[in-house]
Amino acid sequence: MDRVDTVVIGAGVVGLAVARALAATGREVLVLEQADAIGTGTSSRNSEVIHAGIYYPTGSLKARLCVQGRELLYRYCAERAVAHQRCGKLIVATSPSQRDALPAIVDKALANGVTDLRLLSRDEARAMEPALECLGAAYSPSTGIIDSHALMLALQGDLEHHGGLVAFHASVDHMRATAAGIEVHCADGSVLQARLVVNAAGLGACALAGATQGLPSSHVPRAHFAKGSYFTLSGRSPFSRLIYPAPEPDRHLAGLGVHLTIDLGGQAKFGPDVQWVHDPLDLQVDPSRGVVFYDEVRRYWPALPDGALQPGYAGMRPKISGPDEPAADFRIEGPAQHGVPGLINLLGIESPGLTSCLAIAEHVTAMT
Repeated sequence: MDRVDTVVIGAGVVGLAVARALAATGREVLVLEQADAIGTGTSSRNSEVIHAGIYYPTGSLKARLCVQGRELLYRYCAERAVAHQRCGKLIVATSPSQRDALPAIVDKALANGVTDLRLLSRDEARAMEPALECLGAAYSPSTGIIDSHALMLALQGDLEHHGGLVAFHASVDHMRATAAGIEVHCADGSVLQARLVVNAAGLGACALAGATQGLPSSHVPRAHFAKGSYFTLSGRSPFSRLIYPAPEPDRHLAGLGVHLTIDLGGQAKFGPDVQWVHDPLDLQVDPSRGVVFYDEVRRYWPALPDGALQPGYAGMRPKISGPDEPAADFRIEGPAQHGVPGLINLLGIESPGLTSCLAIAEHVTAMT
């Protein structure tokens, strides 16, 4: 049995950020990744948005780590020349109920530490984005976009600079808590003994927690998978900022609606929608879902031409709350929560996980 000080399971953006932070403290860190490359799961199939921290319940880990992580991420991108743009976004109201709810969104953002969100009239919003139709909006200048793969490459480079390694084709079958630490049993039959294990397995994190001998079942939430499809816009985007529909008051959403995002090359895409599935590998985009996209998008962009949307790609949210439940907070649980020395589980790390990755890494490091 080989021994290693620290094992991080999962080389997505959060796993790499955590591994980098732990290696920077002088730990020996090995990242185990079942795929043949970094970030092939949720980290490569999202909107690539740097969120401001507006919507999440005040005091939640999502709110705190998003606001903290946003500033850490902008700073890191500037220092490491990771492509990004602080383009801003408009949260647009297309119904009277949405318009009336905008002040409450601003109030929640302020409570979360987002101090730059401001209300706009219809005319002010249209002056910023002439193609937009709305009754009013809120403007978030601190929302941005990022090249997530370039970010992960930078994190991997930092990890390796501090002596850490990423092992590919390294699938973990189960784990066992022992007096000497955590045994990590890999699918190829090899076993590692680690003093610290961080389960950052994303879509597989709950299953791995459930396959950890010695972890109380009360600390293993049920995994739910919410597929989100994206459609791309043929031709150039008429918008220079991100456009998000305002949430409907008193309506619980698994996502933030069919919004428009722009990549660093100026290409626009719409999505994601929400489709609850059983198979986390179900990543095919059903072209027929485009009908709903046209209806949703034309609420704020009536001039969307017929035939302009093409099926793009789909992502998968690793949720720990189901379709009829309130959205769950991040669950970052170590020995103080579950009682197993040397184990930290990162469960339900969906959006804003990308924005929060560096803050999550600091949070985990402080737990060790």
